Amino acid sequence: MSEKLPTCWLCERPLGRKVQWHHPVPKSKKGRETVPVHPICHKTIHANFTNAELARFGDDRDRLAAAEDMARFLRWIADKPADFHAPVKRAR
Repeated sequence: MSEKLPTCWLCERPLGRKVQWHHPVPKSKKGRETVPVHPICHKTIHANFTNAELARFGDDRDRLAAAEDMARFLRWIADKPADFHAPVKRAR
């Protein structure tokens, strides 16, 4: 039986050496649950959405991923290695 590697909540690629913990519902909006994400994925989430917007998405990863800028990021990151890093531009 093969063991499944843990994956990033956002991009669903295997996690690398560095893992960050993202609150799908921000702590400022009473969120408690955390999910593992790559640092670049975490930065991209917060560069594209306010805490109020993230609270409206809640833990609906598919809805968040379907947003135009996020979908473009996910297509771009899909074939990158787990520990890939690049600067993240703030969308707003």
